[in-house]
Amino acid sequence: MDVRYTDEQRALHQAARQVIDRLGLRAVADLADEKRAAALDEAVEISGWRELRAPDESGDPSASGIEVAIVAEELGRGLADVPFLGPTLAMELRRLARAPQAVVRETVGLRRNFAALAAPGESALAIDSCGAEAALLLAADGTLVSMGLYGQPGSIDLTRPTALIPNAEPVTVGSLREADHQRWTALALTITTADLVGSMRGALDLAVTYAGQRVQYGKRIGSFQAVAHLLADALVQIEGARAALLYAAWGVDALAPPDALAAAASAKAYAARGARLVCESCVQVHGGVGNTWECLAHVYLRRALLATDVLGGVGPNLARVLEHAGLGGRL
Repeated sequence: MDVRYTDEQRALHQAARQVIDRLGLRAVADLADEKRAAALDEAVEISGWRELRAPDESGDPSASGIEVAIVAEELGRGLADVPFLGPTLAMELRRLARAPQAVVRETVGLRRNFAALAAPGESALAIDSCGAEAALLLAADGTLVSMGLYGQPGSIDLTRPTALIPNAEPVTVGSLREADHQRWTALALTITTADLVGSMRGALDLAVTYAGQRVQYGKRIGSFQAVAHLLADALVQIEGARAALLYAAWGVDALAPPDALAAAASAKAYAARGARLVCESCVQVHGGVGNTWECLAHVYLRRALLATDVLGGVGPNLARVLEHAGLGGRL
């Protein structure tokens, strides 16, 4: 495994960074700026980032898990309030099921606790549903179905809404083998891990900037040892999570499905534990203002909490790692 980006991957990273720096959130009030959000959505659409896992002529994905992680990390850093996670996962499901591509924007439907793909007839929510007209669900026998959406009940994550999935007649679009389901889960865990790493980076940048500006007792608070240690510990968490992410992103396509799933689960468990610590530290550095509508700190925390719940956080993913190692049920 070579963790160095190729020239094309560096160009993709630079492009994603430029788009986010130009159109990402700068304040909570930007969430109400429809013109900015539309421009960001158009930029993502034109760039083709939602189609990175579209099948080529041989049925292989157009881009690897590394490219998907690069984009997801930058979108998380900039609190991008446009769909990416849901449409990307829906496209990967269709690719693995060898199903025709959707004619409308799709996302995926998860169980109410977000722990797994929902089955038809279950109470389910569609994640990252802005602009989506349908969601894909997976029956117990591997049948992949599409169902329409209604309503926007909102979400703890202010940047990615959820939608209700009615108990209507599903439309069959294909079927998924167990190995394909494992491959899809590995990609989903990798994307959410990348989003967590990006959110941690964005939160730390926000906290460092504030600590360098806020003056208390005649000194910038970043000079106080207690604050400096919080920020240093946050950086350590981010670097560890990103190292695990790089291996997981590479493994999505390079490893056998069970191994890819274990690598992604390990990365997700590490990042989920760190993301809450980093984002809560960001709120703490800001003090009382960190939980107000004047500050983005709590928006990062909200995004990280949802990304953590998608297909499980620390506990469920450590269980996946133990099961892969043959230790499931023995600890």
